[in-house]
Amino acid sequence: MDTDPSSSGNWRFAQCFGDKGEVEDITEADIISTVEFDSTGNYLATGDKGGRVVLFERNESKKGCEYKFYTEFQSHEPEFDYLKSLEIEEKINKIKWCKRMNQAHFLLSTNDKTIKLWKVFEKSLRVVSESNLHDGQRALPPPSAQQHLRLPRMAHQDNIIAAVPRKVYSNAHAYHIHSISVNSDQETYISADDLRINLWNLNISDQSFNIVDIKPANMEELTEVITATEFHPTQCNLFMYSSSKSNIKLADMRDSALCDRHAKLFEEEEDPSNRTFFSEIISSISDVKFSHDGRYILSRDYLSLKIWDINMDTRPVKTIPIHDHLRGKLCDLYENDCIFDKFECVWGGDDKHVLTGSYHNYFRIYDADTLNDVVLQADKSAFKAKKIGGPLPGNKPGAKNGRPGGGLRDAMQMETLDFNKKILHASWHPRENTIAIAATNNLFLYSAA
Repeated sequence: MDTDPSSSGNWRFAQCFGDKGEVEDITEADIISTVEFDSTGNYLATGDKGGRVVLFERNESKKGCEYKFYTEFQSHEPEFDYLKSLEIEEKINKIKWCKRMNQAHFLLSTNDKTIKLWKVFEKSLRVVSESNLHDGQRALPPPSAQQHLRLPRMAHQDNIIAAVPRKVYSNAHAYHIHSISVNSDQETYISADDLRINLWNLNISDQSFNIVDIKPANMEELTEVITATEFHPTQCNLFMYSSSKSNIKLADMRDSALCDRHAKLFEEEEDPSNRTFFSEIISSISDVKFSHDGRYILSRDYLSLKIWDINMDTRPVKTIPIHDHLRGKLCDLYENDCIFDKFECVWGGDDKHVLTGSYHNYFRIYDADTLNDVVLQADKSAFKAKKIGGPLPGNKPGAKNGRPGGGLRDAMQMETLDFNKKILHASWHPRENTIAIAATNNLFLYSAA
């Protein structure tokens, strides 16, 4: 486990977007709440707590994988539910790209209640360059004779990038939407809240089908909630959803219209002797992802990552401890609510590596076979490393007193961890070793040779 961290590839800091000021000065609305590469990796989207979506485009003029600002638009506004006297905040919970079929981009974005399908496209801006009253430069006197009349002429002035909401899917969820996933057929998608999963057709915004409903008849008997959901990458009839009871259910839409009866249940039996007051909270799964080939499932709970083989539901093939050093601090983490943080997990484009975040802006990349890991920090230290031109701290090979260099891995165990800095959201380029990390209000990009 603690072998030379550089063996997982020499990761280097590539870029950072956003205001690099102190954490205390950050506006809540600027905090990034989701990040997502499109299927080509040429475009990257982020959503923030202020309801904005920012798109980045690959900068072809640069060597390596670098990005430049493409466009920004306001996706959601704050709303008020008069029936329930509830404020609905504008924070973007998830963004999912649809596969590109023409010159335009289509992407889904959602806040707690409303999902929108955005069309983003280049538009030619044309203006009247010549008319009876104007020749494009100056005003003209009104024409005095019929032969002086001329048709207005339009001229191309500029290309702008426009974002238009093509569909708005609303009023289908009683609870907060936390997941959306586009089907491989590119015609349907699912959205999930704590108790229900709905199936939508991308072209129909006024109706959806409820395919999973775990709401008990009596809410007093509620024992679990849905925490994440995702469609299978190639089989359009399969999807999975995870729960707060530390299990993952695989459902087949061919089986029945209501998929409450799962096809498979991935669950590891807990040792009753290890049970504590916090067991249920820390075993709740915060994120699940299919590998790109659909063969494996990656899940993240508070303390660990697990890799499941889709053909073996009795136990995971790999369990990777992430937060073992926090086991003794669970009381403090419960007091400051950090124990409820929902860390995401990500597969590498080649399905050979997995990535997840931690506190103090640390994140870890693991080799899925050997479990060799790299610990990196999305922080100002990355800028310094780039200026010097060397590898990132914590990536340095070599031994000290005969032991492999620990670098940032040792620093992760320190008492001085800042729990306000956390890497919850990340995305991995589908074809290259480039990752996008959301660190509070900054977007960090790292690349490996």
